[in-house]
Formats: sequence, structure tokens, C-alpha cells
Amino acid sequence: MSSTSIDDLLSFSEERPVHSEPREGGRLRTVVGLLGVTAAATVVAVAALRAVGLRVSLLVLVAAVVALLVVRRIVAALAPPPKSGQGGSSSRGGEEPGTYNWDARDALRAAINGWATPLEWSKTRPERFTTVILPRLAELADERLRLKHGVTRESDPARARALLGDRLSTFLETPPRRTPSPRDLAAIVAELEKI
Repeated sequence: MSSTSIDDLLSFSEERPVHSEPREGGRLRTVVGLLGVTAAATVVAVAALRAVGLRVSLLVLVAAVVALLVVRRIVAALAPPPKSGQGGSSSRGGEEPGTYNWDARDALRAAINGWATPLEWSKTRPERFTTVILPRLAELADERLRLKHGVTRESDPARARALLGDRLSTFLETPPRRTPSPRDLAAIVAELEKI
């Protein structure tokens, strides 16, 4: 038998992280490292500037290098912790991966192309407008009537005609002999949107 009680088994205490002992000369090592990197970067910058024929004050160059190193240290201190390596992008807690799927179909582009291509074809062939575009417009009108007023052109023709107006009703019921101009189509769509 073990001498552990049930309270010991059910209690939770977080393990405290082990603090590493600061290395000897930690602050001195940091300052010496900073000075060494500053000197090396300054020498490289001076050589590069002289190679292209520019002269800059040594004090300005040293100040710029020190400022860059300080900003680098601040950014490193404020950076978020590294992401854990477990799981893929699906375990990221709701975050999006940050990439765009260029192979995916854009719904807006598909919808626009669903109208643009048949409209382009119907410019030269009015029968194409009558067989492809006009039924789509009639479906849109019926759907708008159903959603807004609870009727369709089939269920209540008189009320639907009153809601659509004479111009739109006549356009939807009587196929035009020629393809309507873009201005006429814009007016028809505007009337559809008013339903």
C-alpha cells in the first residue's frame, strides 16, 4: 500500500519552472557583445559607403547602428512566442492560415461570368437572349415577388402584374425581337430591384 492520500491524488499544483542561474558576467557579456556587433557593423557600413563614394560622419553611423540594434532587441522581446509544432493549420484555434487559395473558385466572379458570357453571346443572336437571359430574369422576378410579397407570377398573375408594373411584366411575358441595349437592361434590372 502507498502512503499517498486521495487528497494528494486529486489536488493540483502547477510545477514551478526551474530558473536557470544567471551566467557569470551576464551583463558584462551583453555589453561587450553589443559593442562588438556595433563596431563590426560600423566598419562594414563605412567600407560599403566609401566603396560607392559616400562619406558619412562616424558618430552618425555609430548612432544608427546602435539604434538598429536596440530596436532589434525590443522587437525580439515583444515578439509573440513561437508556434507549437503540434498539429497542422487545423489546430490553430480558429486562425486562418494567412494564405489565399488561388485555385478556389471565386463565387462573385462565377456569378458575374454567369451573366456576362450569355449577355455577350446574345448581342449578335437575339434568340439567345430569349432562351437564356429572359428566363433568368423571370426567375429573379418570381423570387423577388415570392420573398417580398409571397406571390409569384404563376400563383397570382394579377397581383404580380400590379407589383411588377406594366413595363416589366410586358418585358418578361413577351420576348423582345432584338436584344435590349445595355441602358434598357439597366432600367429593367433597376425595376427588378425595386420590387
